[in-house]
Amino acid sequence: MKSSPEFDRYAQDYEDLLHVPLRHHFVTSDDFFHRRKWALLLDFLQRHGLSPGDLAWLDVGCGKGELLSKGRSHFGRIAGCDPSREMARGAAGLEVLVQETPDVLPFGDATFDLATAVCVYHHVGEPDRKPLTLEIRRILRPNGIFCMIEHNPFNPATQLIVKRCPVDRDARLLTAHSARHYTGDAGFRYLETQYFLYFPETLYNRMAGAERLLRSVPFGGQFAIFAQK
Repeated sequence: MKSSPEFDRYAQDYEDLLHVPLRHHFVTSDDFFHRRKWALLLDFLQRHGLSPGDLAWLDVGCGKGELLSKGRSHFGRIAGCDPSREMARGAAGLEVLVQETPDVLPFGDATFDLATAVCVYHHVGEPDRKPLTLEIRRILRPNGIFCMIEHNPFNPATQLIVKRCPVDRDARLLTAHSARHYTGDAGFRYLETQYFLYFPETLYNRMAGAERLLRSVPFGGQFAIFAQK
């Protein structure tokens, strides 16, 4: 995970730093990527018969809480943590704590039913990835769900965007296979993988069903791994 001083420097201009031209041409609204991830989470919960109102959700590396804000009125409890004090300070009105070290989450054992880590692991150094995954398992209740969302290194557009984005200057992308490896090593039971972000926003708005049909094809811009404690 990026050191907090580095993301503290990015915090004020974070949204502007994400506006790589190729990325910007993919979307017409800044909120699109958050909406897609929120829709993916809701779809998973609905398919597995889980009601968000009965669940507590932790978003690890939540930044300014954009994704958490989508669930504010849906979940029983939402909370986040981030290694950057400045980013966490931007999550106004949300329960967000500072994560002082990559391998320690500032929450008690078995506190949450759902944990997400969205585009976090490619900022986490290899030695810290398994300890972080173990920490995520620790804060989950029995049968709790962990969703890891990452950039897909097999997508050429994703590779170009990451290389040109200042925020991702030293990112180390991981494959879905590697993500499953980390969750398995930490004692999670693998559930499923979904690939998404195949189409630009304007096309997706007309062909959302087609993207769902492609979710097992490993060429979407990002992927989501779901695993269970």
